[in-house]
Formats: sequence, structure tokens, C-alpha cells
Amino acid sequence: MSSNGVWIANANNDTMLNGTGLNPGTFVNDWSNGLIIPYANVFLPFPGDSNKYVLVHHSAEFNGQYYPVLELMYSVVDLTLDNGLGEVVSKNNLMLSDTLNWGIGACKHANGRDWWMVVQKDMSDEIRMALLTPDGVFDYGSQHLGVVPSQGNVAQLTFSQDGTKFGYTSYSQNSIDSCFTFIADFDRCAGLFTNTRVFNFYPSGYLWGFSFSPNSNFAYANTSARIFQLNIDSMSIDTVALYDGFISGAPPNCCQTSFAFEYLAANGKIYITSGSSVQHIHEINYPDSAGLACDVQQHAISLGVWSFRAVPNHPNYNLGPVVGSLCDTLSVGIAEIKHDFKFSISPNPTSDGYIKLMYLLPQNKPGGFEVYDMTGQLVYKMNLPSWSTLQMVKLPELSNGVYTCVVRSGYEWVGRKLVVVR
Repeated sequence: MSSNGVWIANANNDTMLNGTGLNPGTFVNDWSNGLIIPYANVFLPFPGDSNKYVLVHHSAEFNGQYYPVLELMYSVVDLTLDNGLGEVVSKNNLMLSDTLNWGIGACKHANGRDWWMVVQKDMSDEIRMALLTPDGVFDYGSQHLGVVPSQGNVAQLTFSQDGTKFGYTSYSQNSIDSCFTFIADFDRCAGLFTNTRVFNFYPSGYLWGFSFSPNSNFAYANTSARIFQLNIDSMSIDTVALYDGFISGAPPNCCQTSFAFEYLAANGKIYITSGSSVQHIHEINYPDSAGLACDVQQHAISLGVWSFRAVPNHPNYNLGPVVGSLCDTLSVGIAEIKHDFKFSISPNPTSDGYIKLMYLLPQNKPGGFEVYDMTGQLVYKMNLPSWSTLQMVKLPELSNGVYTCVVRSGYEWVGRKLVVVR
């Protein structure tokens, strides 16, 4: 399912039953085909009920100067209804009421089941929090972070994939050219932010996107013309890309393919959209690598359609409990079982050597993919980044036959047969 902030669409990309009428207000009336608010939606599985999902969402209202968020709401989807396509069974429920900035962040609780949700209070160092549990949504109060974001700040409120860090970008109230990135440690059990750090950029221009590397050692932030890599431990900043002037379409067609928002995808790469309506996006191939080795490839992917800024808001849905913590209570008494890699290969058979791997590695651990022929000879191997769950692979020229494909991580592994027919 998906949502543009005005309605919820089902898996067929049709409007879900009772899926219209989200975020009632004047802003939706002005943008009836979809809100232009980044990071204003996030779908979360309902704890303890595998048939239901919660969409956390917000709109904005004009206050005479700008468009703050006044209400954070949630709606509930039941996927057992409408023959498995889902129906919205509860809509526009009030979660928080305050003057807030744009953007919603989410992270799995240390028990591996519940969900933390966070929003920024406007012109304040407070961060408002809510907790989604099997009993519903609860206002969890606020915490003072000691850093005040800009008025009407627009930010990707982002947690690292292991849930131990949190960050966003903003700019100084005195100058839009004086920007900063805020990073803090996060306790998934208590819901507390500690060890706050500020990376200052001056002069740099407005900072748009923000993301963490899969291993959580680096963070990335960007203006429309520069991509920065932040070493979180050393507090150092490295410029890893400058906009190369590429125009998506021949002049005078539109537009500058600059940098906007960032998205850490299932394959362990970071994708960056543009602030212009263009058909290309950028990618960072090795975001766990320091400096230029992260390999920024500008306008590397043509979408074939015009796009503008938007990226999905996907927390790490596969994040498990913090084993041994005070909150690790749900797995007590459950026998340890072998890890389920959920490994699949398609298409199978393959005729051209192009295959799609889908898998689930043990929590926050890297892995590897290997291919063996019938004699047990290794014919192909590649590394799988931690937290990645999907890879598109081009195998070398292989003879017709049956091969064994293995995904492994540490001492655990799983194998599948692959048929090659040329």
C-alpha cells in the first residue's frame, strides 16, 4: 500500500476502501492530488496484529507567515478486508496536537515489537514522542535536545538502521547559509536521546537530505550542489560530490539534476533525488566506505518519468529486539532457532544470467552470496551489505545446468538451486 497524504492506495494502486479524506484541512484542498510535504507519512505494522497497519501522517496549515504542522494523526488499515486489498477501518485519529515542523521519524522499540515515533516542535529544542503498542498509540511526552531547529524546518527525521542513532538537518535562524546536522545517540528501550553532536556547515547553502550509512558509522547530508559525508566518531566532514551541471533533457528543456532528499534502499545503496522536476536520480554505491570510496554516481538512473524530491519514509522494519536489555522481554522462554534467511531467486530458470535475490540477513550483520557448479567449484561470489535485503545480480557466462546458490552470514547459511538455460 502507499499514500500521498490525501488518500491511501492498495497494492493494485487503486484507492483503498475508505482510503480517501486523509488530513482534512485547507492544505489538502490546495494539493488535492498529493501533498508536497516530505517525510509526512510512514506506515508501521500494528504490534501484535499481523493483519493491521498504521499510517502515521500529517498535513500543514497556514498561520499567516508559513505552514506549520498543528496535528499529528494516524489511520488504521485492515488487510484482511476487500479480498486482501485492505480497508481503512479508522481514520484521522489525533495523536499529538502542537505547533510542529514537517517530518516524521520512526524506530522499532527495544522489545522488537512496538514503535517509537518522533516529531520536532517548531522553534524549540523539544522533540515530541509517541509510542505504538498492541494497546494503541500513546503520547510519550517530550525531551529537550539542547538544539533549536529553524522556524518551519523541513527535515528527514532519521534513525540509523541499528536504531542507536538519530539525526536531521536544519539551518541557523540568523542565516539560511549557516546550516547544521544534528546527531544523537538513541536508547530504544527508554526512548532517550543522549550524546548530542552538531556538525556545522558554513557557508554551505540550505541542507536538504539526510541519511545514515548501513553500518551507522557515517551520515550523509547535502545541499543542492554538494554531498557531504560525516564521520560520526571523528566529527569530521568530507565533500564527496559536487553537482556536475547535468540537465535532465536537452536545453531548454528542464532541468538541473541537483541534489535533494536521500533514501537508504534495501540493497544497501543510498539514492538521492533532485530539487527539480527531472527524470534522473543519483546513487551512492558504497555508503559504508570513507571519502570518495563511497562512490557517488550522479544521474546514474533514469526513471523514465518526471519526479520531484520525493523519497519513501521507510524505517528498518526488520530491526529485532536489543538482546539482553531490560526491554528484551518478549523472547523469554522461546527456544533459539536457526535464522530464517527468507532467501529466494527469480527468475528461475534464468536465460540471460540476470537474477533478483531477496533475503534477510541476521540483524545488522553483513553476508555473502556464492554460486557453485555441480562439481562444487565456486564460480561467483559477492558481498551483501548489512541490512540489505535485495540485490540485482548479473552472473558471469555460465553453461547450461543446475547451480547451487548460497547466502551466508557468519556460521549460518542457506542454499537454493538455480537452473541456467541459454
